[in-house]
Amino acid sequence: MSNKVYNLKAYYKSDTLEAGCDEAGRGCLAGPVFAAAVILPPDFENSHLTDSKKLTAKQRLAARTIIEENAISWAVAMVNNQEIDEINILNASFLAMHRALDQLKKAPEHILIDGHRFTPYKSIPHECIIKGDGLYLSIAAASVLAKTYRDEYMLKIHEQFPQYRWNKNKGYPTKDHREAIREHGITPFHRRSYNLFDRQQKIPFPE
Repeated sequence: MSNKVYNLKAYYKSDTLEAGCDEAGRGCLAGPVFAAAVILPPDFENSHLTDSKKLTAKQRLAARTIIEENAISWAVAMVNNQEIDEINILNASFLAMHRALDQLKKAPEHILIDGHRFTPYKSIPHECIIKGDGLYLSIAAASVLAKTYRDEYMLKIHEQFPQYRWNKNKGYPTKDHREAIREHGITPFHRRSYNLFDRQQKIPFPE
């Protein structure tokens, strides 16, 4: 875990079974968007847990073990790139969160969402919190799970298409990823609704 100390809040509403939700992979050119939902015990404490982007890969995996061992309930779900192309990435992110919430062994009484928008889940009240993964432990925990499970997925599909270097860029629009697309075209895992090529280039998608 990180040596840096963070003091995130344990809950938004006291005496409430509260689930934190976050996603990973919205800005990627390839692969699914993943989301996680986590219900932590009200007395859960971890001063080294925060937004997954502030942690190293090793720290995230260490945090994941602690989260999975201590959470009241947790779940991870994904929406694939074809679904993203059909319903757009914002709706896909909401759908991934709904799918994660569906898998929780206990239904939450309140939901904390990282961000400023969300499609209501059943009749459960929710709160959208901008940069919530750096404010609340349950959202931070969800960010860690979503990120680590998505990274593992990208490592698996990297084996099929190593030229795109998804083991390094995880599908994000890095220079090497865009250059690989220009050289090799796209894969079944690329999001066709995204700007995969430089805007100046008019390269048709291979069928």
